[in-house]
Amino acid sequence: MKNTIIRPIELKDNKAVAKMVRTVLIELGVPKVGTAYEDVSLDKMYETYMPKAMQYFVVEEEGEIIGGAGIGPLEGEKEVCELQKMYFLDKARGKGIGSEMMNTCIAYAQKNEYKQCYLETMPYMKAAQKLYKKTGFEYLETPMGNTGHYSCPVWMLKKL
Repeated sequence: MKNTIIRPIELKDNKAVAKMVRTVLIELGVPKVGTAYEDVSLDKMYETYMPKAMQYFVVEEEGEIIGGAGIGPLEGEKEVCELQKMYFLDKARGKGIGSEMMNTCIAYAQKNEYKQCYLETMPYMKAAQKLYKKTGFEYLETPMGNTGHYSCPVWMLKKL
């Protein structure tokens, strides 16, 4: 990991983060409808994650945004946060950055007194699911909250 840092998003990162997320979604064949691809917030992530108990973290390598993930409240649920928009460009994968990012996000969630962390993903994102399970997430039979991501049929939850 050459000059790789995980840090909170800054206003100047908005365009790069939106491009990175959409690039990964297209690469992985994720539907553009009913997923993060069409989220209005994707083009203004810094502003979206400004409220209390919300944070988006980016992975920066030599000045380039190569990944990111966020924590925010799960709409419709009390004391439950959601791991949001965790994506990494191909060049960031397989280097342990995902585990580092998970630790960063979970620590932030615990510091903000969330009791559980929820996520949604796609069935074919096996590497991501392996990381989530390793981090303590368990599969759910039904979705929680109101994410608007009706095209994501895999739901997981971790007690914090």
